[in-house]
Amino acid sequence: MPTAFLDDRAFISVTGTDAAHFLNNLLTADISLTSAGQAGPSALLTPQGKILFDLLVYPQADGYLLEVAASERDNLIRRLTIYKLRAAVTLSATDHAGVTVFWGSDWPADGAEDRRFAAAGVPLWRVPGKVDGSGTDAAAYTAQRIETGVAEAGLDYPLQDAYPHDVLFDLNGGVSFKKGCYVGQEVVSRMHHRKAARRRIAVVNSDAPLPVTGTELRVDGRPLGTLGTVLGDKGLAIVRIDRAGEAMAKGSAILAGDLAVTLHLPDWTGLAFPASADED
Repeated sequence: MPTAFLDDRAFISVTGTDAAHFLNNLLTADISLTSAGQAGPSALLTPQGKILFDLLVYPQADGYLLEVAASERDNLIRRLTIYKLRAAVTLSATDHAGVTVFWGSDWPADGAEDRRFAAAGVPLWRVPGKVDGSGTDAAAYTAQRIETGVAEAGLDYPLQDAYPHDVLFDLNGGVSFKKGCYVGQEVVSRMHHRKAARRRIAVVNSDAPLPVTGTELRVDGRPLGTLGTVLGDKGLAIVRIDRAGEAMAKGSAILAGDLAVTLHLPDWTGLAFPASADED
């Protein structure tokens, strides 16, 4: 079974009698729908509906573990503390340094299935910390992320720049449209019900190695998006799907820098590129 250790991840423990209520009132996902043995995607948003922190929620016997980029762990603790007020909740950094991921036909007994990959039909499990004998080739995990369109903040988009729809949270359980209010909920709900999501994560391919992360994608001089994760001739980018679809319909070249590329939306999403751009 392939494995990889990711040393750029960290964990926060959220315990106490109000833990579930506290998190459900703040985060985009309905955490009651993530079962023990699962890691569910979620986010804490700005009031304007953009992702301030993206994270994974692991239900535990005494509360929850939140997996977040190691560089954002302390910032997230501080932000959650602001909202804590008098809630019976304890927030603390854990000793887990990094996370071990497994994928394939078998899984670790203590692993949590990553619901982002499960939505794409890919079995992948996560175990907090480093598991003895785990692989060291994180590129294999990156290839899985690219193939399934699993975006991560800091790698594929800057924090406070993307909406949940941009990174497919509306399709993989990362956002709830039924549970009621949370920070930024009004904006996200309006976008969803008006079908106003024009940016989506797309898989980028080329016949040559792609340029570096941060390279702009353009068509006929107009920006489509920016390259995020890059691995050889494949990568991810959040793109304007209406402009990309119009370019494809016209046969116009899509460029990453000076390199011609092709785009496709992850198959599991059921999404398609529109045939024309909406410039309103």
